[in-house]
Amino acid sequence: MPRTVLIVDDDPQFRAVARLLLETDGDLAVAEAGTGAQALAAVARARPDAVLLDIALADGDGFEDGFAVCRALHAAAPGTAVVLCSAREAELYGERIARSPAVGFLAKERLSAAALARLARWRSP
Repeated sequence: MPRTVLIVDDDPQFRAVARLLLETDGDLAVAEAGTGAQALAAVARARPDAVLLDIALADGDGFEDGFAVCRALHAAAPGTAVVLCSAREAELYGERIARSPAVGFLAKERLSAAALARLARWRSP
């Protein structure tokens, strides 16, 4: 059975590129969400193995940023690995990444199924 990844990003172009990279680079089923509220609904419905979550999510549905969405996802589905991502380097976020319930951080430019698998603690496909 393929692993399932939910991509949460307010940029539909990034979601499309991430979907293509993940689906062609491994045995992954990919779902998408554009807002924090959509992410919570998708996690409840699909129970993905991992969530790739944009830190700079600005969706206007009550979440201050991706860190707030990360906390909400972890509370709703504690067994789901949340991997934060950004076009910026992790150092710009200081300790916020380490204090979050996310299992790790992945720069968008380094996105691959193998990199996501390492962070989500899967064996590579």
